Amino acid sequence: MAKEKTAYVCSNCGQESPKWIGKCPACGQWNTFKEIKVGPVPTFTSKGARAENVSNTASRTGRVLRLNEISNHDDPRIDMRDNELNRVLGGGLVPGSIVLLGGEPGIGKSTLSLQTMLNLPEKRILYVSGEESAHQIKMRASRLLPKSAVGDAASLDNFLILCENSLEHIFEQIKEVLPELVVIDSIQTISTEDVESSAGSIAQVRECASALLRFAKTSGVPVILIGHITKEGTLAGPKILEHIVDTVIQFEGDQHYMYRILRSMKNRFGSTSELGIYEMQQTGLRQVSNPSELLLTEREEGLSGIAISSAIEGVRPFLVETQALVSSAAYGTPQRTATGFDQKRLNMLLAVLEKRVGFKLMQKDVFLNIAGGLRVTDLAMDLSVIAAVLSSNVDTPIEAGWCMAGEVGLSGEVRPVNRIEQRIAEAEKLGFSDMIVPRYNMQGFDAKKFSIKLHPVRKVEEALRALFG
Repeated sequence: MAKEKTAYVCSNCGQESPKWIGKCPACGQWNTFKEIKVGPVPTFTSKGARAENVSNTASRTGRVLRLNEISNHDDPRIDMRDNELNRVLGGGLVPGSIVLLGGEPGIGKSTLSLQTMLNLPEKRILYVSGEESAHQIKMRASRLLPKSAVGDAASLDNFLILCENSLEHIFEQIKEVLPELVVIDSIQTISTEDVESSAGSIAQVRECASALLRFAKTSGVPVILIGHITKEGTLAGPKILEHIVDTVIQFEGDQHYMYRILRSMKNRFGSTSELGIYEMQQTGLRQVSNPSELLLTEREEGLSGIAISSAIEGVRPFLVETQALVSSAAYGTPQRTATGFDQKRLNMLLAVLEKRVGFKLMQKDVFLNIAGGLRVTDLAMDLSVIAAVLSSNVDTPIEAGWCMAGEVGLSGEVRPVNRIEQRIAEAEKLGFSDMIVPRYNMQGFDAKKFSIKLHPVRKVEEALRALFG
């Protein structure tokens, strides 16, 4: 019997060390090294794996290959019957890949995965749950599917449920049922007998994820892992978990709002700039194909402190409502609060508004909110933030039919933004009549193909003059 070896792994970044170290040399964190046992883990291979999937997803030849010897054809992706999820994955699920889905408790990770799997009746799916009983899963499925579909045994014949926490027992069932897709809910509840620690520990998560990775690559069966996140917003477990998997997608949103955003944090088979938007309903998650109309349906004329911005998250343009409230500071220190927007950038924009434009906001409380509970990181929101703050400060509403897009620099200039044509087209589609854009974006741009009136500006003062006269 081989002697067991021990190693120390940083729980923050996954750095390994043969001995315990107080400070991690990679990430600089203190007291993050945990002892784990390193032992050989057997390779699990599905007997029903197709040879073409194995050769396409993981070629283990054991010899050096020239680059021109390797085929460059793309693997056929699995259509998940969900346009938002397909977009985030890069066009579908790649056979033999391993995907990590993370999110806060109660945000809808299990609902999203179960709802997606129920839409694939032609695939033999094994849904492994380490948190819920089979009766709980059936109750959720009854809520997500129409009553006729739940009673139809033929349509759900390929959907298999396994409530198990042991990795060895899971692989035994996989060899028996030979699934075409495996879902693990969640990876923190699975444990293996090769590691003497409780489920959810660094060693258990590391070894279970590595074993599932070897299974996916050798069998060609894709695996979806559901993971928890910590109170800091990072995925629970060692950082090496994110290095092991092929794709990391995060499901986020405010539980007090109905909108959910699916973001790609890492994707070896596609772009990480994509995102999907869902609406949480009683019957499950509904895909939001046009988020602009939902975010702007409650517009009311005559209200100050509201500005509309044409933003882009990933590659999708949509119009979002920026709300601001400026009032006299009730206490000595003025408050600066932002919801759905970077607070440090808000402070910078307020400094630009005071220094370059001349509006005194030092003794004012400023509250900023992005309507709908969304968190937007597009720099083109700067112009709408300044316009909303000024509108609330002077208590003058912005005329209906106006929207804007532009990044604001420290000297008060309006900097150009990317994909200006998509932003203008989205505003025109929703019936806006006027739009403020950076002047630099108009170089080599044909504005005649749009019916919306464009107002190019070079500085913040010009934009505020166009809005308020």
